[in-house]
Amino acid sequence: MMKKCLFPVAGYGTRFLPATKSMPKEMLPVVNKPLVQYGVEEAIQAGLTDIALVTGRGKRAIADHFDISYELEHQIAGTSKDVYLESIRKVINAGTFSMTRQREMKGLGHAILTGEVLVGHEDAFGVILSDDLCLNNGGDGVMAQMVKLYKQFRCSIVAVMEVPADEVDKYGVIVGTELNKGLYRVESMVEKPPIDEAPSNLAVIGRYILTPDIFDIIRETPPGKNGEIQITDALNKQASDGCVMAYKFKGRRFDCGSVPGFVEATNFVFENYYDKN
Repeated sequence: MMKKCLFPVAGYGTRFLPATKSMPKEMLPVVNKPLVQYGVEEAIQAGLTDIALVTGRGKRAIADHFDISYELEHQIAGTSKDVYLESIRKVINAGTFSMTRQREMKGLGHAILTGEVLVGHEDAFGVILSDDLCLNNGGDGVMAQMVKLYKQFRCSIVAVMEVPADEVDKYGVIVGTELNKGLYRVESMVEKPPIDEAPSNLAVIGRYILTPDIFDIIRETPPGKNGEIQITDALNKQASDGCVMAYKFKGRRFDCGSVPGFVEATNFVFENYYDKN
């Protein structure tokens, strides 16, 4: 039974400098909650309560966020402000948290391989990229939707969405055979193809379920685009040798790795989720 979810959170967040000079980009708040907490809540909703964080230098705030702050608890205990800690208390109580450091930034594939020591080889595991904020207006989160599919297909699954043709060079893109509406068997994947060479506009976003054989595949994957070890290349190999599914998820995704996407997400959450009373 799947229980583990990996969070690669070692990136520098250069697009948000100078804010991220000393603060992890994953701790940037969308209204009153940091990005990474939204992702962890999504994982826990899906039953993935063992949270594995692949961190880096200067990322201690993430570990501290998922721990008790005795001084803060003491200061606001019994006051009207106590209610503001309810959401993070629920997360801390529901999940277990482990972490390791990615010493060098060598791409998402390398970050996932670094997390091997935390997730092991017993079962498949989820991967959530905090930059991609996914909301489904009270329905199952994207990871919960994918866990249900994994129970049926027992293979790696990637979340995809249609993107404008002039944006395909920002994503990994899949080619596949549609088995059911919104569900594809992946035939091939390519990382950030030139716009005029993209095989489709079905782009992979930051939600994955990976079977543990992916680690050996990543180990054999040479550096690809930008000299980094790309998870797209490893999944392409896995698809050619076995099976990888792509799922067009239900919900809305915000690219919080970019300033415009982050602002859009903040406005959307404030208008639709934040209790203004």
